[in-house]
Amino acid sequence: MHILLIHQAFAAIDEPGGTRHHEFARLFAADGHRVSIIASPVSYLTGKQARKSKVTLDAGGLIAIYRTYTYPALHKSFFHRIFSFLSFMLSSFFKSLSIYHVDAVWGTSPPIFQSFTAWLVARLKGVPFILEIRDLWPAFAIAVGVLNNKTLIALSQWLEKFLYRHADLIVVNSPGFIEHIRARGGKNICLIPNGADPLFFSEVPGDPRKDHPEWKGKFVVLYTGAHGMSNDLEVVLQAAGLLQEHDDIRFVLLGDGKEKPHLIEMAKSMGLTNLEFADPLPKTEMPVAIAAADACLAILKPIEMYKTTYPNKVFDYMAAGKPIILAIDGVIREVVKKSDCGIFCQPGDPQEMSEAILKLYRDPKTARQKGLNGQHYLAEHFDRARIAADFMDRIQETVGGYGRKNTNS
Repeated sequence: MHILLIHQAFAAIDEPGGTRHHEFARLFAADGHRVSIIASPVSYLTGKQARKSKVTLDAGGLIAIYRTYTYPALHKSFFHRIFSFLSFMLSSFFKSLSIYHVDAVWGTSPPIFQSFTAWLVARLKGVPFILEIRDLWPAFAIAVGVLNNKTLIALSQWLEKFLYRHADLIVVNSPGFIEHIRARGGKNICLIPNGADPLFFSEVPGDPRKDHPEWKGKFVVLYTGAHGMSNDLEVVLQAAGLLQEHDDIRFVLLGDGKEKPHLIEMAKSMGLTNLEFADPLPKTEMPVAIAAADACLAILKPIEMYKTTYPNKVFDYMAAGKPIILAIDGVIREVVKKSDCGIFCQPGDPQEMSEAILKLYRDPKTARQKGLNGQHYLAEHFDRARIAADFMDRIQETVGGYGRKNTNS
């Protein structure tokens, strides 16, 4: 099986960002499948050029990662971002034409524009089009106020419905997306949830805090990931302000994004001495970073649409055995509740967040148990290897069904 993935925001396992796709590719390759990936050289997390090499081979040559031109001003403004998306849409299309003997084309959204390229390439090559939905774009962009031009909204919603109706298989990473997609004409939908590799996060040699002597004796609350508008990190700063009197509680915000400079200035103006910003790390270094924490944060703005999400970071925290402070309602709250791996606090409420942190801080035994609960639950329900095997089964079914359909037509 040879799968072509078109993914502008693709991050390799030695880069910062979500590595779901590289992890899947490696697991597919371990079973003898080939994966060709067309990606941007510009990091979606930082907006900076991440890779200079145009081609990278992995897994003994079974994985080939091609970096094609992308307009670099990703984080300047919404319209610059659109230009970035369109440039990758075109460059990835032309690169796709030079990749032969493909059995399926896999497009992923967001950004949604690259999925149109994936559909077109699949049709030109006469193979199935697999559409993966990781966020409900443009619905999320409209809800958060990033997309407000009526013409662009109409065009985006038309494209969304077109892709749903023309996909041979629709993959979602959260059960919360299924109803939205069905209501817009999507069929043949399967859940391939976010997850993590328990072994990857459990094998941490030595003292994870050896490079952070200033954390000695501290209760470290860690947030990892994007510093964007949706992440609502101002609430974390406000919670840190409420806990200033507790000298042994320390907040660490690890990652990058468009809002990070604003957040740094806000922390300075608030005089926060119990909070620090850390640079993003490649996935290979995340087990040590998370192991150094006592509790981990997951937060999104209090927007109804965000109740549908399964954030990657929650599963990483679970795999690492860390108790979670969850400021996201909806389907991910159900996972945390069923696994008893953390404490929910209302999104947008710094007071509730500070109280949740204090509960774990004051009861380390319960905090450790919640972390272990999450680790066990993830190994049983969200192990990345089993999820990848299910995904490959669905891909092979789709390819086989597509071949029979074309033979009979």
